[in-house]
Amino acid sequence: MSTSQKTRAVVCLSGGMDSAVCATLATREHEVFALHFSYGQRTEQRELQSARAIAEALGIQKFLALRMDLFRQIGGSALTDASIAIPDAPPAAEIGVKIPVTYVPFRNAHFLSAAVSWAEVIGAGEIFIGAVEQDSSGYPDCRPAYYQAFQQLIRTGTRDGHIDVVTPLIALKKSQIVRLGMELGAPFAATWSCYAEQSAACGKCESCALRLRAFADAGVPDPIPYAD
Repeated sequence: MSTSQKTRAVVCLSGGMDSAVCATLATREHEVFALHFSYGQRTEQRELQSARAIAEALGIQKFLALRMDLFRQIGGSALTDASIAIPDAPPAAEIGVKIPVTYVPFRNAHFLSAAVSWAEVIGAGEIFIGAVEQDSSGYPDCRPAYYQAFQQLIRTGTRDGHIDVVTPLIALKKSQIVRLGMELGAPFAATWSCYAEQSAACGKCESCALRLRAFADAGVPDPIPYAD
């Protein structure tokens, strides 16, 4: 299908493995407009680099990088507040039991709001976001009910109300996402998941632990560098 025949879609592209698989899926049927956010997170430069590399690998021509400073000013998350340490991952059985200090309060609502605004301007009918509920950290803004509620907000608060939020990975386990990404040819080598470091992943934070376990369970080597 040529680009001129494809409908437009906005993809929230963080630079992580989930967003890379999500973007790869979206490019199969849509002309993708990639949207990336720098919001004062510790690894924002590395995540932006990864998002750009993913977009290039997938042939995505439209890439918009937005900077949001409110999360750094508000604080309250280890990702945006230097006074809060990034903790080592707890035992696997404890991940997702309680909301970790790396949760950025109501972050995805801000991301989706910007995506909806851009979708209205460019005439995109869908917004893809790589949210994952299962086998994740228990973030409240990664639950299906959250996106169902936001969908209703779009229906009532936009000009035409015809923009759909698509969460194709939300019910998958991380290992299933790795397998799907391998089948699709997702550019995993370009992705970044570490919460703490930007040159070599720490291998100790919760995000690294989930990623390493996912690749191990899928029987696939993780292509990014780790410090240890």
